[in-house]
Amino acid sequence: MKYQFAVFGDPIGHSKSPEIHRRFGEQLSLDVTYDKVQVKERDFESEVARFFADGGNGLSITVPHKWAAFQMASSLSDEALLAGACNTLMPLDSGLYGHNTDGLGLLDDLERLGWSPTNRRILILGAGGAVAGCLGPLVAKNPAEIVIANRSIDKLDRLVGRYDQGVRGIAISELDSQGEPFDLVINGISAGLSGSTGVELTDRIVNADGACYDLVYGVDDTPFLKMCRSLTEQRADGLGMLLAQAARQFELWTGIYPNPFDQLVDFGRAPDARPF
Repeated sequence: MKYQFAVFGDPIGHSKSPEIHRRFGEQLSLDVTYDKVQVKERDFESEVARFFADGGNGLSITVPHKWAAFQMASSLSDEALLAGACNTLMPLDSGLYGHNTDGLGLLDDLERLGWSPTNRRILILGAGGAVAGCLGPLVAKNPAEIVIANRSIDKLDRLVGRYDQGVRGIAISELDSQGEPFDLVINGISAGLSGSTGVELTDRIVNADGACYDLVYGVDDTPFLKMCRSLTEQRADGLGMLLAQAARQFELWTGIYPNPFDQLVDFGRAPDARPF
C-alpha cells in the first residue's frame, strides 16, 4: 500500500515533517509520500477536503490552522478535546477524525529521558497552544501538582479552567513565592528559541536534581536551557518531542509505531537516557 501524507501550515518552509515521516517509512519498509503545503487560512477547509478527496491518508496540521482543524473534525480524541486544537487529521467513513499528538510526544520523550512526571511538582512557563496540547497527557500521569505561570491572566484562567483539579495558575511575578522548588520545569514561551523568555529561574524555583525541558529545539542550547545550566544537569530541548509526536501520527495513519528516537542521530544527537 502507498501512503499519502502532508503537513498544512503557513509558513511551512521550516517544517521537518517530510523528512521525519520519510525516514519512518524507510524504517518500516512502507511506501510513504509526505508533502509540505503552504495553505492560507481562507483556503484551509477547501484544501483539506481536496487532499482527502484525492486519496490522502493523513494530515499534519501546524500554525495557524490547529483551531480550524478542530472545528472541521466530526469526531475528536480526548487529547484534542482537552487541547482545543488538532495537529492531526485522518479520514473515517463518518467524516474527519481529529487528534492532538503533542502531549503524547512529550510524554514519550520524558520517558526516554527517565523524567517521569508522576508524583512530581511541575512548573510550566506559558499558556499558549503548545502548552495546551501537552497539558492533558501530563495531568493523566498524576503529578503531585502542575503550576502554570503566564503573563496574561485571562488566557491562563481559560486554560486552567478546563481541569477540575491538579492544575493551578499564577502570574509570572509570583514564581519566587511558590515554596519548595519544582522537580520539572517546562518552557512553553516561544521566545525561548529566539531570545529571552522574560523569566529568571533560580534555585528557589528549580530543584538541583530536577530537570528543565524546552518545548522548542535548536542546533545549540536555547536561551532557556542556557539559563538552566547553573541550576541542573538535567536539560533537554523539544527535538525528541517533535519526533515522538510525529511517530504517534504515523501510528494512527498506518497502524504501525516507528521508533522515533532512531532519528536523533540524524539531527546530530545521541539517543541517551538521563536519570531524573
